[in-house]
Amino acid sequence: MKIYGIVGYKNAGKTGLMERLVTEITGRGISVSTLKHAHHTFDVDHPGKDSYRHRQAGAQQVLLASGTRWALMSELRGAAEPPLADLLQLLSPVDLVLVEGYKRDAHPKVEAFRAVTGNPLIAPGDPTVRAVASDTGLTLDRPVFDLDDTAAIADFILAEVGL
Repeated sequence: MKIYGIVGYKNAGKTGLMERLVTEITGRGISVSTLKHAHHTFDVDHPGKDSYRHRQAGAQQVLLASGTRWALMSELRGAAEPPLADLLQLLSPVDLVLVEGYKRDAHPKVEAFRAVTGNPLIAPGDPTVRAVASDTGLTLDRPVFDLDDTAAIADFILAEVGL
């Protein structure tokens, strides 16, 4: 599986870019999965539901399945967060995995950047950021794309990974 990341600070447009890239790339007949890092506690389950009650009772893992989808929830119960490489091994094989976050990992990335956030660019200090997708004109030592030019960003990523 090929891996490519989208990084950037909060409100930089990462999730919107990820969504558009998945639509664009799968529309070209390439299979895609995504992996998103969350910096906060999150829950995909809901209090009162059976699967939630199983986890609250102490289950290490709960697999919820239906005729439409399945989800495997694992509780760390105080263990360290698994590294990206371990999480990637849990995914079924696809052509491309797009990773949102994990900006400190060594995989190649595109940085989403919006000037209005007031955050600094990650790219100048990080050679794994291979390009920047921005809402403002930038002069850098690597490609800069318009944040909304999804097709061009997809072309760049696919060329980078050889798809």
